[in-house]
Amino acid sequence: MKKLSLFILVFLLYNGVVLYLGWNVYEFLRIDAVEVFSILWLIWAYSLLIGMISRKLSVFQVAGYYWFAFVQYGLMLFPIANLLIWITPANFERAIEWIIFALMIIIFAIGIYRAYSPVTRKLTVEVKNDLKAGEELKVVIGSDFHFGPVMGKGQLEKFVRKSNAENADLVFLAGDLVDDIPYWYMKHQLKDTMRELKSTYGVYGILGNHEYYGKQIPETVYQMEQSNIKMLLDETIEIPGVCMITGREDITNKSRKKLEELKVDNGLPWLIMDHTPTDIDTPAQLAADLQVSGHTHRGQMWPNQLITKRTFPLDYGYVQKGSLHAITTSGFGFWGPPLRTNSRAELWAVTIKFTKA
Repeated sequence: MKKLSLFILVFLLYNGVVLYLGWNVYEFLRIDAVEVFSILWLIWAYSLLIGMISRKLSVFQVAGYYWFAFVQYGLMLFPIANLLIWITPANFERAIEWIIFALMIIIFAIGIYRAYSPVTRKLTVEVKNDLKAGEELKVVIGSDFHFGPVMGKGQLEKFVRKSNAENADLVFLAGDLVDDIPYWYMKHQLKDTMRELKSTYGVYGILGNHEYYGKQIPETVYQMEQSNIKMLLDETIEIPGVCMITGREDITNKSRKKLEELKVDNGLPWLIMDHTPTDIDTPAQLAADLQVSGHTHRGQMWPNQLITKRTFPLDYGYVQKGSLHAITTSGFGFWGPPLRTNSRAELWAVTIKFTKA
């Protein structure tokens, strides 16, 4: 009964939002076709659900992504417009409407550009390790690709070009490689493009929360392994004479191993991939050297970063804690709307310089 009541409440609230936004847009358009507008508006409002019926209806899924971006910024801009129209003379009404329309277009244009125009963040850190003193190790980090209907081959080609330009020793792909299921990864035939990634010691990946949501983990792992990505599922491996690499299951897996169980103390540098950055204290206490994460997208759309900043100990960027160098990237792809108004599609190129302890 409680679930039914919650569903009814959410349904009513959502449709109230749909009605409010639709009324504002209809008033702006000033067209005499309320029935046609209402039908098209409801289709857009429920397009994500329509797209879930069949993959052949993926155009509705894409429309649904844009709808939710429109809802977020519509709920921010439309009340301002309504207030201004209410308190200003009537002859200002049309100008206010056009200003809000222009702002919405600008937000979407900037957001799409930042989502599809990735940058490389460069960082150099020092790690004390007597076995490797005087040597360097370069690691490229990518995360949150969310390969799906709006994230395909073109973006992966950009990642491969940027990564290969760094002449990396290691490439880490820190989870959420697919948008729930590997269907679009296979449909876009991304395997051959992913195989073009070059590094001295290989490409390594882990699962994120979205791979768990899709419940097709074996197929996802198989597709990544076929793409020359070594998937690490709660395990630690040694690159002989170079480093130890731990790839953790995502925290979505409640039965994942504790980090203490994955530690191998043989004197080599210890690098960790953990998709969701919920904990930097434990790896610091265990004297790990590097932990890389993703997941947060840095909120992806402003002002969502205010939520991620309060939710995670390191929602974005770099921090050193003891011997640990922790990095959380905002990711190379995006979830849902292909917009980034608060962050930028990115990869990290981290140079580790080893010094004597």
